[in-house]
Amino acid sequence: MEDILALDQKIFLEMNSYHNPWLDQIMMFLSSTTGWIPLYLILFYLLLKNYRKQTWLVLLAITLTVFFADQITSSVMKPFFARLRPSHEPSLQGLVYLVNDYRGGSYGFASSHAANTFGIATLMWLLLKNYRPWTALLFLWAGFVGYTRIYLGVHYPGDIVAGQCVGLMCALATYSGFTRAKNYLDDRTLLRSG
Repeated sequence: MEDILALDQKIFLEMNSYHNPWLDQIMMFLSSTTGWIPLYLILFYLLLKNYRKQTWLVLLAITLTVFFADQITSSVMKPFFARLRPSHEPSLQGLVYLVNDYRGGSYGFASSHAANTFGIATLMWLLLKNYRPWTALLFLWAGFVGYTRIYLGVHYPGDIVAGQCVGLMCALATYSGFTRAKNYLDDRTLLRSG
């Protein structure tokens, strides 16, 4: 395990070392939820177009995916593993490039940003089957958001990968529940109209 953590730290330092002052504020902005509002609006439009009256059920699935992904990483994993973020790691003092002295909370394993974005990407890929070539690009978006966290110096690559796994599992579980609920509602609608 120590070898894996050492490798994670080494990869982090290499990735974090590639920075540019003009890019700092852009990466800070793209690491935030606000930076992706146009993308969320496009996804909402596509969901509304495809699910119409059942859009509320889709929004519930998205909310549950983000809620569980966020809670598992923030309330369970971070306190349990208590792995300091690189921005708080004493042995990395002076080696980590930070933007605006932003450090995040004390613990970073696993990344909530990665869990939330990867959960959304997975769920959209499952929900918007007609747009699969385009929704596959959401995995690049989720990966990019994860990279911004490394750029900002607040997560190791292992934090990102673990967060992505949590997001994937939460999305699959939520999608399973969504499918059952949708089928149930569709059956009831058929019974009423028949």
